[in-house]
Amino acid sequence: MVKYEEHFGINIISTNLNNSTDVDFLTEDIVNDVEKFHTSIDEYKKTPLVKLDNLASKLGVKNIFVKDESYRYGLNAFKGLGGLYAIFRIVCDKLNLDYKSTTFKDLQNKDIKEKLKDIVFVTATDGNHGKGIAWAANKLGCKSVVFMPKGSVLARAKAIESMGNSTVTITDLNYDDAVRKAASLAYENGWYLVQDTAWEGYEAIPNFISQGYTIMAKEALDELNELGIEKPTHLFLQAGVGSMAGSMLGYMVNRFDKKPPITTIVEPATVACIYKSAKADDSKPHAVTGDLQTVMAGLNCGEPNTATWPILRDYASFYASCPDYVTARGMRILASPLKNDTKVISGESGAVGAGLLSMLMGKDEFEDIRRDMGLNKNSVVLIFSTEGNTDPKGYDEIIYDGRNFSPFV
Repeated sequence: MVKYEEHFGINIISTNLNNSTDVDFLTEDIVNDVEKFHTSIDEYKKTPLVKLDNLASKLGVKNIFVKDESYRYGLNAFKGLGGLYAIFRIVCDKLNLDYKSTTFKDLQNKDIKEKLKDIVFVTATDGNHGKGIAWAANKLGCKSVVFMPKGSVLARAKAIESMGNSTVTITDLNYDDAVRKAASLAYENGWYLVQDTAWEGYEAIPNFISQGYTIMAKEALDELNELGIEKPTHLFLQAGVGSMAGSMLGYMVNRFDKKPPITTIVEPATVACIYKSAKADDSKPHAVTGDLQTVMAGLNCGEPNTATWPILRDYASFYASCPDYVTARGMRILASPLKNDTKVISGESGAVGAGLLSMLMGKDEFEDIRRDMGLNKNSVVLIFSTEGNTDPKGYDEIIYDGRNFSPFV
């Protein structure tokens, strides 16, 4: 660990880059296979890469780009990318199909669907992942069982149920214990656990999910290339267990020959397991335990994904833990475009990167850390808004009613 700073309740550390881990499961060839699969789906289309020129000018950077995943597959979030690809790979393994040559349309064959109809997929989720699994399972004529942690928003549970063929239960457990419950029932009942985090002995399916997510990064970089930008200078990646962040960063590690953009991992202050692991400075993942609370429901996860942790450890430059007001700030900024900038509807788990960037560039107290980060008038910043207003009531309370969460700002 090199540096530690705290201002306005935001804690930031930086580390010495290791750059030693080989990210073999996120290579360009693998991502091309994933792209081939997703583009075989009728509903597939690239999500917008929004260029916020006026916000960039206000904050003092060259460019800000936001990848808006609220348009993904009509699910209002990115998670279907990983869930659908993982289920596809499971089905190919079960039926001895070559995943490299099999398309999604092939799986719509009546005979194949007959073989799949009794399969049950099970998972734990705060909302978006479970919705993606239920959607993917239903498209193949399968059933899904979804467990949600205590405090989950009822609207997110109903959104999962609306996908069809899904049983949804809001438990009295925290997220990590809900994962353990799903894993236990999968073992007892012969179901397929499709979880977006790995642990010893359970790596293949989480890695399929991370591979599915890479489409976001590939699309974003291809869209930047069309604008004449080869590579962003800075990435802000929010993390729960770290699967999405590890997927985005891991793909860029391979694409840019182990020299990815300067990357900051952003988490809720109350559930910052990646931050805690980096701060421990012993190369190991460390869990945050207890009654975990944050408005950033999709990031409310206490135990790092052991498969993506090495990527975040060795290739991210900075780690930030942020109070809930930071994401509320980001949500309002994206919802209130300057001049002719495009509005982005970003939910609680999608906007914390934008909120942190605005704090770093807008507050004198962060002068030292933004200099260390290299954030300046030449910076090209890429942010992933991973969900829309998945909790419409909560979104409106923040955007229109001024719910702020903070004594600092």
